[in-house]
Amino acid sequence: MTANNRLVIADDHPLFRDALRQAVASVVASAEIGEAGSFDELTALLERDSEIDLILLDLTMPGISGFSGLIYLRAQYPAIPVVVVSASDDNGTIRRSLDFGASGFIPKRFGVDTLRDAITRVMEGDVFIPPDTDLSSATDPDMTRLRDRLVTLTPQQVRVLMMLSEGLLNKQIAYELGVSEATIKAHVSAILQKLGVESRTQAVIAASKIAGSQWRQGTPSA
Repeated sequence: MTANNRLVIADDHPLFRDALRQAVASVVASAEIGEAGSFDELTALLERDSEIDLILLDLTMPGISGFSGLIYLRAQYPAIPVVVVSASDDNGTIRRSLDFGASGFIPKRFGVDTLRDAITRVMEGDVFIPPDTDLSSATDPDMTRLRDRLVTLTPQQVRVLMMLSEGLLNKQIAYELGVSEATIKAHVSAILQKLGVESRTQAVIAASKIAGSQWRQGTPSA
């Protein structure tokens, strides 16, 4: 890491953001560190300035459903490495994080010293995963096919799917994204086609399968 490194810590828990900030600062005291407590704050920050060297991303912060935030970031900002920092650190979650393009996975149970070492390795170009992780288990073919479909969504389609999962109406989504309701209808149609499903509900269910309980599922409305 160098003095001009710029990182963003995206987590809704201020105390854990402080722990990550300490870990980064102990590696490079002069690194510029931004913070976001929700996905909306993170995207607003990146829209203002996307010259970021690393994003440390929580999977369960407000505005994110499962891996949707990671999928969006990899699609919209493919040049920015994203490391998932999560309390859910089972082998399946770690494997899917890497499958969706994460540059590493750091469990929240780690202490500051280990966080520092993990961040150092990632910034040096390595992919960090916990040493006790077993990723050798066979991949579920159905999950692989669904993952491959999800990554074909555009960044805007990912955001629409995230909002569908919260049960928002087309007009509500249009308002939040600052576009017309007709544009949202077009996005929904494209999402259904890409996921190979016939309804909004099926789209949310399909997305929830790959994230398990991490995908916050609402009641999709017409």
